[in-house]
Amino acid sequence: MSLKLYKTSISIFLILLIDQITKYLAIKFLSPDRIIKLLPFLNLVYVENTGTAFGMFKFLGSGFFIIIALVVTGFLVYMYFKDTQNWFIYSLIIAGALGNIIDRLIYGYVIDFIDLHLKNLHWPAFNVADSAISIGIVLFVYKNLKK
Repeated sequence: MSLKLYKTSISIFLILLIDQITKYLAIKFLSPDRIIKLLPFLNLVYVENTGTAFGMFKFLGSGFFIIIALVVTGFLVYMYFKDTQNWFIYSLIIAGALGNIIDRLIYGYVIDFIDLHLKNLHWPAFNVADSAISIGIVLFVYKNLKK
């Protein structure tokens, strides 16, 4: 196994592990009617997201999102093998996609629990997998715009 493939595999595993542990803790210690205020701009909440990003397209159903996420993940794995220089970027996005696929397969929805806000303006709740995907996409766009 090449060093990059090893690092990619370990990164995906660790991100998935952190994602699933934090979601387990959200299930265990949070409930829809309980908010834990950590900082003036950060709460922990419990949200069952049956849609996609920001809860959109709920009417399409979980099966649709699983299929789309699997296709995208397969494409990202293909892209990784064509472009191993960006192994960390692909690790973030693949791990995030897999984390949310696991939720949909087990629960039929994605567990979100991070609530960023500015006074009464709340960003839609998200999770570690969503963060990994977002960071990976930002890094991907940045690297490609830099060329």
